[in-house]
Amino acid sequence: MLRRLLIRWNNALTRLRRVRVPPAGILVILPHCLQRTGCGRPVVADPSACARCGGCGIGALRDACAERGVTLGVAAGGRQALERVRAPEVRAVVAVACDKELLDGIRAAFPKPLLAIPNAQPHGPCRDTTVSLDAVTEAIDALIPLDLRR
Repeated sequence: MLRRLLIRWNNALTRLRRVRVPPAGILVILPHCLQRTGCGRPVVADPSACARCGGCGIGALRDACAERGVTLGVAAGGRQALERVRAPEVRAVVAVACDKELLDGIRAAFPKPLLAIPNAQPHGPCRDTTVSLDAVTEAIDALIPLDLRR
């Protein structure tokens, strides 16, 4: 409960700052647990390896990121995600993860603006999680200046 409140507070502050970044400077970082268990495609190494079978949401998220011109990354853990977030070309982040990982990421990414989207865990933590495509695309769109939206 407290974690969700802190995540909402971070997102509200980020939105109040009216951060606007060109699409090339935005990183959408996803947890590997969004990938369906048993899928043989290594999306952690390369999100474009997703076969878009519809078994998980990674294909739709990949398409949404490509449509908007933002970078998509999939991380196997917090350290790997943080390594991607700290890259100099990343100016803003949309992160999807569990509440605990999101809070750690918000602190570690500071001062870079980060919009955090908690994932749903219908099968328990770190296994076949889901996220709202609408929530992710809305967060991406909130960071892109109106004149640069596609």
